[in-house]
Parts: sequence; structure tokens; C-alpha cells
Amino acid sequence: MKLTFLGTGTSTGVPVIGCTCPVCTSDNPRNKRFRTSALLHTDDGMNILIDCGPDFREQALRLPVFEQIHGVLLTHEHYDHVGGIDDLRPYGRFGDIPLFCQSDVADALRVRMPYALVSHVYPGRPRIYLEEIEAGHSFLIGKNEIKPIRVMHGSLPILGFVIGGRLGYATDLLTMPEESYEALRGVDVLIINALRPLEHPTHQSVAQAIETARKIGAQRTYFVHMSHSIGLHDEACSKLPEGMSFAYDGLEVYF
Repeated sequence: MKLTFLGTGTSTGVPVIGCTCPVCTSDNPRNKRFRTSALLHTDDGMNILIDCGPDFREQALRLPVFEQIHGVLLTHEHYDHVGGIDDLRPYGRFGDIPLFCQSDVADALRVRMPYALVSHVYPGRPRIYLEEIEAGHSFLIGKNEIKPIRVMHGSLPILGFVIGGRLGYATDLLTMPEESYEALRGVDVLIINALRPLEHPTHQSVAQAIETARKIGAQRTYFVHMSHSIGLHDEACSKLPEGMSFAYDGLEVYF
């Protein structure tokens, strides 16, 4: 499998508009972060997009190959995770694209994008359709088992995913129930959020993310959904425990 980090930033992105801090004014591309999203290439040739935020168009233009997306996994309905769905339109030439999401996200998308989620197909609309899923109920994309897990974004119940038993992906989490930890134990690669050094009411801090990663015990852990408060990428990475690192836009991980 290969996972490409399309974006690793929080809802504001980095640089933050109007900010002149050392991170936001840095020339190092690893300090520039689109909104968090990832693209997974599986061993059986499936391409799975995880979240589709407002930076998706620019993220897609940076990819070396234009190829089919076989499914989109949506963690929750917040704009920084679904704001780019309309930009899936060019991928319609390969066929219809299923959006896998829990029922509250499906309801929100029907309100936000009624023109796209209609039975009447007309030229120019994104060729997408909704597949409602639930935490704890697995499904397949190609030969790959996708297991949604419960994640708590503050008090909002959202989804994380265990893919093929090897990849764990959970962004925007603050806490999660023990059964979600159990589902994640044994993955080779873990992707979780680490917003900033200070605690936050709905996201993990860096210290909380490290604690979560240690409890799960993956071989490699990559932190995403970072704000500019993390500090300069290289310096921040040097302070992390072995086997853990802050991801950056464009990073490719093979496992």
C-alpha cells in the first residue's frame, strides 16, 4: 500500500491568512499545509480518498497521475473535510464515485449539495452517490476491508477507519471508546491528529496524541491536522518519540 498525504493542516490551513509568525512566513514547504486529506493506493489497484476538503483541487493538480478514485471515505461533515467534493467532477469520466459516510453527514450533504445528489443526471454535475455506513460495520472497496470506528470530536461522534488491518486513520479526535483502541491495535501505520501543544476542547494536543499513539502501539505514527502553533516542522519532529513524526503535504508512506 502507498499513502500520500494530500494535506496535513487544520481548518485554517498553514500559513494562516494575515499571520506573520515564523511558521507562516517560512520558505520550507513542510511548513505549508493544505487542509487534511490523504489518498491511499491499495495492493489491488484501488484508489481511496480520505476526506475531500476545500483544497482538493490544488491537491489533485499536484498529483503525478490523474487516475480513478474508487471511493471517498468521509470522517465528518465539517467544511474542511467535505468542502472540495464538487471538485471531484473531472473524475466522473472514470465512473460514479461512492462517498462513504455516516447518516448525519449524508443528510448534511443532501442539504448543501442538492444539485449533485439527485436522481436526474445532467452534464457537469459531479458523478457521486452516497453510501451510508456505521461504526463497527465493515465493508469492502475492492478486496480491502474498511472498518469504520467511533471517534469523538469533542462531543460530536465522527468516524475513523481501519483499512486492510494495516492502516489506522483517525483525524479530529479528542477521545474514543476502548473498542476503537482495540480495532486500531496491530496496524502497521497510524494516522492521528495533533492540533497544537496546548489542549483544545475538540482536538488532541501533541501530548495527548503521543499518549494515544503509545496506547495503540503502531510501528509508525504520523500526526496530521496541525496548526501553525506546532512550530517549525523539522524542529517539532526532533522532539517526538521514536517512531512518531509530523506528516507533511506530499509525503508518501509505503507499507
